[in-house]
Amino acid sequence: MPKPQILTRQHAIGGTIGVIVLAFALIYRFFPAALKVEPSGTIRHRATAASVTGTAGVPGRAPVSPESELNAGPPISLAPAAVIAARAHGGSFGERRGSKGAIAELLTRAAQAARAGNLAGAGQDTAFALVLQAAKQAPDDPHVRTALSLLHARLFANALQALAVNDIDAARADLEALQQLPGSHDDLAALAARIDAAGKVQPLLEQAAAFLQKGRLEGPGEDNALAVYRKVLTLDPENVVARQGLQQVQRAALDRALAAAAQNDDAKADAALADATAILPSSPALTDTRARIEAMRSSRAESLLVQAQSALDAGNPALAQQLAEQARALGPAADAFLRKVQEARVYAGYRPGQVFTDPFLDIAGHAPAMVVIPLGKFEMGSPQSGRTQAGTEQPQHEVVIAKGFAMARAEVTVGEFGEFVRASGYVPDADRLGGASVYDESNGRMQMRAGVDWRDDYAGNRAKDDDPVVNVSWNDAHAYALWLAQHTGKPYRLPSEAEYEYAERAGTTTKYWWGDGTPTRKVENLTGSGDRSPSHRSWANAFPNYSDGYWGPAPVMSFLPNPFGLYDIDGNVSEWVADCWHENYVRAPSDGSAWVNPGCSQRVVRGGSWGSAPDQDRSGFRQGAPADTRSGRVGFRVARDL
Repeated sequence: MPKPQILTRQHAIGGTIGVIVLAFALIYRFFPAALKVEPSGTIRHRATAASVTGTAGVPGRAPVSPESELNAGPPISLAPAAVIAARAHGGSFGERRGSKGAIAELLTRAAQAARAGNLAGAGQDTAFALVLQAAKQAPDDPHVRTALSLLHARLFANALQALAVNDIDAARADLEALQQLPGSHDDLAALAARIDAAGKVQPLLEQAAAFLQKGRLEGPGEDNALAVYRKVLTLDPENVVARQGLQQVQRAALDRALAAAAQNDDAKADAALADATAILPSSPALTDTRARIEAMRSSRAESLLVQAQSALDAGNPALAQQLAEQARALGPAADAFLRKVQEARVYAGYRPGQVFTDPFLDIAGHAPAMVVIPLGKFEMGSPQSGRTQAGTEQPQHEVVIAKGFAMARAEVTVGEFGEFVRASGYVPDADRLGGASVYDESNGRMQMRAGVDWRDDYAGNRAKDDDPVVNVSWNDAHAYALWLAQHTGKPYRLPSEAEYEYAERAGTTTKYWWGDGTPTRKVENLTGSGDRSPSHRSWANAFPNYSDGYWGPAPVMSFLPNPFGLYDIDGNVSEWVADCWHENYVRAPSDGSAWVNPGCSQRVVRGGSWGSAPDQDRSGFRQGAPADTRSGRVGFRVARDL
């Protein structure tokens, strides 16, 4: 049994050895670089092409030592060009600081030569020569292989940079050095092809530069800078000088476009923009120039529209339209104003459906209220299958209303016609010829009665001022329209037959403007089965189940307007129009104008009356009468050109 002193000494020695072993294990595990070894079980970081430039700052990844980075991953020649260029000016050729031996010394010297800019060339002190020397001595050394890979990458990057600045000789020198490196390099064939292409494009670039100096930038044929630069890019799509040349040529085209736009020569500006687009379709300079030209055109369009508005306000719609057309060529902003000009030219500044009244210029008073009728077209007359008056409503034909006009909102009243008679001294036909045809309650017929005139109603009794004037001839109606024109200075007249039917239909194609049968509400003063005369007579031919409460004319505007805003257009009283009577529509005008034959004695009456049968209330119904006819069923309304 050992002595206690020996046991104590053994325990002390064992404890010391244990501490040393534990310390060594800790250093081996956590500080392997201090022992120049790597702990077993630790996984090396494999660098990728994108991580060749370093991994500092990457979250979740520990920094990799320069030496392990050099030994890891694929050859740097597979990295992107930007990475290669970055590594061409720094880093290590596998130098082993603090290490000794011939290989370590060669790689250290190679790294120093590379940092000094002495990468390749003549002499034995270049990084190229030193790495090759190390490769001959230790071809399987991992540090040597890393140095060869990095040398390849740097030479390749130098060659690309030389090509970028058109230094073909330097690129060829780098290629020759690359070809001397041991191992197979698949990328050298592509580099050689590019250098070969660069050799071919060099004289072309010199030719293009000469064209630039002479100002022959573009044009037809091959003797201009643009054509030559395009040929260069066909041979070498990545040629930087050629791309810069295209930008210079495009800049000249863009300058032409701006100059033309400043001179308001839009055709020339657009042509120059088209030339620039064909050179580089998506360049920032092209986008910027387009925006500048659009701003210039918008400003010019606004100025033209201001001038156009001034012309319109001055009553010159022709000049306003001319200026607005110029503005529309610069952009769509003028479209709304052109519609306004069109309305001004066609509707004299009014809007379709608008009601207006013209004052008299030289006497007190004003013309009847007028409604602006919208332009349009319609089928005038009745089809062959329709109910007609012996073909007088045929042939059905299209009429285009292309000239603006307005029509009186209601029939001319007794009060309005009386103002005309008193102011003008005109003698109506009823006074001159002695009477009119009025309704006789005793027998239910219309009969001539002496002493009846425009002051009287349908039965020969005194009328109210707001009743429609009746017992007036076409001659009286025409004279009234001429009087309005004289005192308002506006072209008043009787409506044409086509205008009347167009306004009466108001865009409808049915028999009546309200439909094809009996109205479902009170729309006009018509012959209804429920109407009764003062002696309780009823109509033999009437709209069934309809009553408007009047036997005879009602005060104007007592019922509903049609869709064009016209009252009593299809009832109350029939109305004189400007046309001469024709038995049919053969050779009738198609533009809405009145069909007049000089000296004609018969005129046209349109629209139904308080005593018309339902068939006579149709929009297509027409009849003729002598121009001096006076009847308790016939009145008139006026129209005016806009």
